[in-house]
Amino acid sequence: MERKVEISMLCQIYGRLLTEKQLNILDNYYNLDLSLSEIAENENITRQAVRDIMKKGENKLFEFEEKLGIMKKTQRQEEKIADILSELTKIQTKFTDEQISEILEHIKEELNCVV
Repeated sequence: MERKVEISMLCQIYGRLLTEKQLNILDNYYNLDLSLSEIAENENITRQAVRDIMKKGENKLFEFEEKLGIMKKTQRQEEKIADILSELTKIQTKFTDEQISEILEHIKEELNCVV
């Protein structure tokens, strides 16, 4: 996954655990696509201060994910759901009752893993 996208997703998940300034600066950089200079001007701080705040915020986001794993769990759930939808699509074509039963059993197993 591209680093920018990953950090943007981590901000959505853990952003409220950061300081307001860290979240604001990360949001401006990763979501609003502002440059370090633009952020520094808006925040009335140096470009280096913006970079330092970003690094601290990014490190905290990755620490939160390492400890809590919410993004990883969400991605696994999305993959399982995609698998389940694929299995359901198979049912729409012609199958015997036994084949449909096998597919439904597999879907139940996948859903038990998600819950």
